Amino acid sequence: MATPADSGNQSNREVVGAVLKACSLLEHFGADRPTWTLNELTTVSGMNKTTVHRLMATLIHAGWVDRTDEGAYRIGLRVFEIGSSALEELDIRSAAKRYMNELADAFGDTAYLMVPAEQGAVCIDRVEGANTLVVAGINVGTVLPYHAAAGPTVMLAYSEELRDRWIHDDLPAFTDRTLVDATELRSHLDVVRREGYSLSNSDYLDGVAAVAAPIVDRSGALIASISIGGRVEAFVGDDLTAKVDRVRDAAARISTVMQSIPE
Repeated sequence: MATPADSGNQSNREVVGAVLKACSLLEHFGADRPTWTLNELTTVSGMNKTTVHRLMATLIHAGWVDRTDEGAYRIGLRVFEIGSSALEELDIRSAAKRYMNELADAFGDTAYLMVPAEQGAVCIDRVEGANTLVVAGINVGTVLPYHAAAGPTVMLAYSEELRDRWIHDDLPAFTDRTLVDATELRSHLDVVRREGYSLSNSDYLDGVAAVAAPIVDRSGALIASISIGGRVEAFVGDDLTAKVDRVRDAAARISTVMQSIPE
């Protein structure tokens, strides 16, 4: 009978190390750095030059990599063909999942993905971090008001249609920090739009803070929001700055992925 250790060893034996190394080399290519020389790849990968040369030669033979006239490496057409087929099946949850996991792992907070709907912001995915706080009442399927919490608020800031429909003079208050004055709310949304992120602090749930950024399409129209939420004391100072930077970066990267999907 196979033991758990045997099963683990079997899994390890099924992994081809050279393929993993080749994949790691491909991951260095991107829109910001489309070409690499052999020496540059050797330096950034930490592999020896002979290994890098043999792996890249194999990728060229497979059609995944081409050489430029100057002898540098660049991604081949085959990669784009495969990527396009994957994008056709990609949805916002799939595009965001990696970044939600990274945010939850990095900070221990809970990451949320929300999309706009008629009645409010709908949470369509969440990833819990290692922190002990569990934000009660915000689960997959929960509909939140647009004028409270970071994820909904950033969507309200980025959609004139939502603003026109949602903002009125009798908005409900969920805590004593909820913005319910229409004029003050509009001014706050202008700041959110200008800064590119939303920060909430006990405006929907007491003791809970969050940071959110918008996910947009090619035209800049709102698609969704990504956010992380946790205890208010964890959203101050350098910690808050780091969270804002990472959430904004995640939103930008997801937006780029979604904008790559064929129409």
